[in-house]
Amino acid sequence: MPTSKYIMIGGFLGAGKTTVIQRFAHYLAAKKHTVGLITNDQGAGLVDSAIGRSNQFPVEEISGGCFCCRFNSLIDAARNLTKATRPDVFLAEPVGSCTDLVATVSLPLQKIYGDDYTVSPLSVLIDPLRARQVLGLSDDGKKFSKNVTYIYRKQLEEAEFIVINKLDLLDDDSLGTLRSALEKEFPDARIFEISARDGTGCEDWFEAATSSKMNVGRFLDIDYDRYGEGEALLGWLNMTVAIEDTDTEFDGNKLLKSLAGTLRKKMTDADAEVAHLKMTLTPLADPMEIGAINLVRGNSEPELSHHLIDPLDDGELLLNIRAETAPETLEGAATAAIEAELKTALGLTYKITHTEHFRPGMPTPTHRMTADS
Repeated sequence: MPTSKYIMIGGFLGAGKTTVIQRFAHYLAAKKHTVGLITNDQGAGLVDSAIGRSNQFPVEEISGGCFCCRFNSLIDAARNLTKATRPDVFLAEPVGSCTDLVATVSLPLQKIYGDDYTVSPLSVLIDPLRARQVLGLSDDGKKFSKNVTYIYRKQLEEAEFIVINKLDLLDDDSLGTLRSALEKEFPDARIFEISARDGTGCEDWFEAATSSKMNVGRFLDIDYDRYGEGEALLGWLNMTVAIEDTDTEFDGNKLLKSLAGTLRKKMTDADAEVAHLKMTLTPLADPMEIGAINLVRGNSEPELSHHLIDPLDDGELLLNIRAETAPETLEGAATAAIEAELKTALGLTYKITHTEHFRPGMPTPTHRMTADS
């Protein structure tokens, strides 16, 4: 039985991983590859999984911990997909606040299950405005604290491929300055420039990621205490809201925009720096029809990535927020914003069917290997 390709696409919260993985999956499907998606989160109820299913790709969701801490679940997810659709390429999206993925995921996968999987180089996607801020090239917006920034930089340090996403956000001079800074600080990485939104530059990276094998000699020197402290500074909120059948139709795209704007204001007022806010809205009878919106920095505007075609009379709203603040702050902001936008503004009846808010625990990898392990 031939081996399957395992391609892991990391990057900090808000880098655009979900969008680029969907484009990558369509690219592979057009080349007659069978694709399986594996999404990952510290909690349950993922926007990423909903978007994958809406694009009709088979998805396995690993919740309750990162790939490194739930390595056996990662293997089970790949096997489940293999039984269902026999993918020859797996696209895996790890938690956006995780690092040390080569030593704890890629190397164990290659060494223990090398007869089943060929592991590609780790790609790390970056939002260029956040990257310029972290690298000291820009003072715009609220910054993450030192230990959260530590995680961000470690992600770049272990990447074989650094992928600058969202090219439309920078002019040529700013892009050139960012690329030069990355080349200076991370000289062993190959750098790609893409736009996941319109496909610019994607094919070169896709070809490299598909055709290359990981360098088994690359792994991080990392302080796990500092890594854990950085993760613990982040608040996590996942919420599911059922909007009941109404007599009056409503504009789902407009609702997503208004709700994201209200949430941004409430978090700004609470001095919380947004790492990533993302929501989906789907009619209850048709989960393939989906609207989705993202906010990736407190000083940016929410952007719709998927538009609903028709007005709705019911729906399921999925809300994921990650921010540097207390989890209770996120829950309070979300509850108040939903009340204001759904009930007060639109007169909708709704029920919060799932909610969880927490800080990630100390990472405890199932395996941690080096080239000599």
